Amino acid sequence: MTHQPDELFSAVDSLLAAVDGGTVLPAPTERVRLREAAGLTQAAIAQALGVRVPSITAWEAGRAEPKGERLEAYRRLLDGLAHRYPQPASPPDSNPGFPPSPPPLPAPSRPGLAGTGPQSVPVDAEPGVLRRSGHAARPARIGTPLSRRPTGKAAGPVSVEADDDLRFENGPLAVIDVDTDGQVLAYCVGGLVLDVPAKSIPALVDWTLKEAKLGQPKLSGPGKDADPLLVLTASALERYGLPAALTEDERLAGRIPEGHKVIRQLARAEWKLTKRGFGPWARIYRPAQGSERMCVQLCIPSWNALDTRHWGHAAQLPSAELARLLGTFASRVMTPRGSTAVTGLELMTAFHPPTRASEPGADGKRHSEHNPGSLGKDPVDCAPCEAPDGHPLLAGLPRFHVRGPAEKLFEEAYDWARPMTDAECTLRHLVGIDVNMAFAAGANGLVVGLGEPAQVKQPVFDPKLPGSWLVDLSHVDLSRVKVGKDKWADLDASLLPSPFTPKGERPEGPAWYATPTVAYAQELGYDVRPVEAWVRYDNGRYLDSWYNRLRDAYLATMADLGVGADLSPADFLAAMDGYRQRDPQLAIVVSAVKATVKGGVGKLRERPRGEGWKPGQPWRALSRPTWRPDIRAAVISRTRINLHRKLVKHAAFTGQYPVAILSDCVVYAADGESPLDFLPYRDGKPLPGGFKLGVNPGLVKWEGTQSVLWGEGVREQFNAPELNLARYIKDGTVTDQDTGE
Repeated sequence: MTHQPDELFSAVDSLLAAVDGGTVLPAPTERVRLREAAGLTQAAIAQALGVRVPSITAWEAGRAEPKGERLEAYRRLLDGLAHRYPQPASPPDSNPGFPPSPPPLPAPSRPGLAGTGPQSVPVDAEPGVLRRSGHAARPARIGTPLSRRPTGKAAGPVSVEADDDLRFENGPLAVIDVDTDGQVLAYCVGGLVLDVPAKSIPALVDWTLKEAKLGQPKLSGPGKDADPLLVLTASALERYGLPAALTEDERLAGRIPEGHKVIRQLARAEWKLTKRGFGPWARIYRPAQGSERMCVQLCIPSWNALDTRHWGHAAQLPSAELARLLGTFASRVMTPRGSTAVTGLELMTAFHPPTRASEPGADGKRHSEHNPGSLGKDPVDCAPCEAPDGHPLLAGLPRFHVRGPAEKLFEEAYDWARPMTDAECTLRHLVGIDVNMAFAAGANGLVVGLGEPAQVKQPVFDPKLPGSWLVDLSHVDLSRVKVGKDKWADLDASLLPSPFTPKGERPEGPAWYATPTVAYAQELGYDVRPVEAWVRYDNGRYLDSWYNRLRDAYLATMADLGVGADLSPADFLAAMDGYRQRDPQLAIVVSAVKATVKGGVGKLRERPRGEGWKPGQPWRALSRPTWRPDIRAAVISRTRINLHRKLVKHAAFTGQYPVAILSDCVVYAADGESPLDFLPYRDGKPLPGGFKLGVNPGLVKWEGTQSVLWGEGVREQFNAPELNLARYIKDGTVTDQDTGE
């Protein structure tokens, strides 16, 4: 009988568990001690074990015990920590709560220089890092003192590292820098620093693949391990003959010229570049040999690889701190593969690779076959109504033809505002609330199409069938809507946006909608009768793992910043006040996680970029299986509908209506400055189905407060009675450029 490695390892672990006395866990107090000794958060352990933080809390309090596979995994974790952090033989010193210091490392024969084995930290080393040579190094773990002298901020990510995969024992990535003595160094996660002997880019790639032990295990069974990532600082660029910055022409092209000497060096060494060339996110590879990939990813911050909109000032950080920041993102999301948008899309594929190995055939060999639940390895055409303007499917349309709602699916986020009523003008404040990770929440549990669309005439609407539907929803009247089983509410429809259009206008006739939008019309109590549809019978919850990974990354990082998931509304608002200043690097990770969500969804309908493209011609993104405008439309549709459902619940219960909405930000007029001054909490409990303060995706946080006089003033100043105040509610700044003046 043939066993796979995972099955063999599981069997061995089971034997070891039996020898060790089964799955008996340490006492609850010891569980807490071991976690704290390792410097791990409850959120980090919850993420690793695939549970929520309250479960870890219950296990550590002795109120509950894990079961099944999680029991074995938790025991294995605790056993590993007990081996690293045994009970102290004597009473603790004056630093309670910190782990005991490890025995001193062997002294080097030449102080301050790297040798061939583990060494002490040099006196002039950067605080918080451990200097070791490349081939013999193991990363230092969080909570392990690296020396007995005071250190700076820990350079390692607050995360769980993969101790049992020795292929990647030095972490997923390294920041390559050059010290004042001219030595090339690789700053890794956990405070580890490796000496780099490579004298050229080809040699650096060789060293990375053969000695550095960098990379990250795959996220799913049929997936692929993440390639090692090297981040090149300005000094490293100079050392290896690369420009410190791109020229304007190079920036527009996204790469250095093909004739550059470094590219010639790579070619002579038989290394290849992807079609994108040598740019801010270059990929250097050789064709895979069997299951062994030979590929290294480069990230060049000074070439604008780290967009300041999402990565803040990360490109200006010292190397050890940049390694910590990117390492934290990699451990919680994935090793960055490009922009946050590219990474968001790659994360989807990492959980659902297009192919998998088949069962052995008659010849005893495995073959590549379609991986169920994936989008496959070949792109599929979208439906004509789903195609953006300029798509080859629309090449037969007249040149200046403008498609209307009955020809084009137009599912977008809200950009809606209205004049304030007289009653609202008597109130003092405008308060903005923002939905956390709104598009991620919209993707959670969403059934989307996996294969090709099928055209159906006069279909019966099925809310469980993903697709695009041509249907007239102009009869849906928001003045009377269903808000529960056999429960209706009377509303002022003039004060609410329509749920069916991004601008909030009531539809005037048949239009194309994604399934969640049409299903909501039914939920409100109205009949729907489509005249045509493009549906996808091959479907599934493709985005669930993607959502879970990003949710857990967001929650774990927010917990590290002091914003937990179980706070009361008042405590949550207090915890959010100034949370970014508690650890600016982790705050950047939060920003990058959120950008990965939005960018990944947007990338599903990437438009043509660069010069030379003409309407009717294909563009590069169309060759991707992940070019799926229907999935993007479904996520945005569900996100907008989720928000409208809360607006209706809130209006029906309180009589309050939104003044402005921009995507996931909603503005209400209120007498007080806080969301608690208008959100209907009773005994700390929110309105069922309404807005709830909290850190979880789909819940809301405070976005900003301005005065009603400010709102009326800027609208009068720019002669725009329906200026979208949600766009400026955060800091109140409005410019002529914003208003089109």
